[in-house]
Amino acid sequence: MLADGNPAELFEAKGEELWKSKRGPKAATLEQCNLGKGPGVVKGAFVELPRWFADTAKVQDLESRLLTCMENFQGFDAKAIANTPFGKGEQANMSALVAWISAESKGMRFNLPQAHAQEQKNYELGKRAFYYRGGSHDFSCASCHGESDKRIRMQDLPNLTGNPGDGVGFAAWPAYRLSNGQLWGMQQRLNDCFRQQRFPYPGFASDVTIALGVFMGVNAKGAESVAPALKR
Repeated sequence: MLADGNPAELFEAKGEELWKSKRGPKAATLEQCNLGKGPGVVKGAFVELPRWFADTAKVQDLESRLLTCMENFQGFDAKAIANTPFGKGEQANMSALVAWISAESKGMRFNLPQAHAQEQKNYELGKRAFYYRGGSHDFSCASCHGESDKRIRMQDLPNLTGNPGDGVGFAAWPAYRLSNGQLWGMQQRLNDCFRQQRFPYPGFASDVTIALGVFMGVNAKGAESVAPALKR
């Protein structure tokens, strides 16, 4: 029942329009943005992110790569966008772009590259962050997602230390959440995990959230992407 009529399709349509529209101080489109498979190539890019980009000398996930392109091609202030609350201004447009770009890889299988030394380093940093315990509840990511067959109330919790399967865990985000009527990207999903651990929110496109994305994405190798999915 949940699979019928995913409202994320409305975000996908908006995202495609945003990608092809001339916007920002430079009145340019994003059609020359390189998401890892060459300028303007969208299909298949999502299931290989986060990955190393030579032009920024960084490992970037989808959101941080879009910030780079929006600044370089369109003239937007990437720092200002990163500091904008989720769902407001250009952050709302970011959600739509993420929805469309992820949908262009729906049905494909995750295969994050690990050939570059910085990609391997990010995996290890993400692993360390995943198991780091702290906060008032002494929680880590692994407290909820480090073992199989765990749940909170009626919600099954995927084991993200390995491949939880097709369309589960990392392979299901971004997603439209029925509980609040919002489209959440991976950055917002991770922020909510930090909130539940009673940790301070990480900055948007921060090193720790990208490293966690590398850890979970590499572990999810071979899983089929269903993003943007539909969540409770």
